[in-house]
Amino acid sequence: MKRLLLACALAICAAPLAAQPAEPVRLNLEQRMLVRCSAAFAMVAFSQENGDAQALQYPPLGERGKEFFVQASARVMSETALDIEGIEAQLSAEAQDIHDKGDLPRVMPPCLELLEQSGL
Repeated sequence: MKRLLLACALAICAAPLAAQPAEPVRLNLEQRMLVRCSAAFAMVAFSQENGDAQALQYPPLGERGKEFFVQASARVMSETALDIEGIEAQLSAEAQDIHDKGDLPRVMPPCLELLEQSGL
């Protein structure tokens, strides 16, 4: 799992983000939300670690966000039979979409609610 977390964090936070495969595995709505929130949490946690003022407006995500990321990634991998490269591609695609659309402020409120509901 540490390898997955490190690889995904590096992939998500890379600028510019790598191009994604043309046809990623189709996720259901719940799985996509888990992946999207994991990507958002990784982006915010990375920015918080680097002192970004905008990211610091959110609750600290260094621990809870990373744990959510790991658990959500493992769950989606289990449910879809994705391998590490497959989940990395899904996470990167979501991070790229959030970045390209400037959606982080819109994505974070429901993701923070999901984090609270997770009990982490």
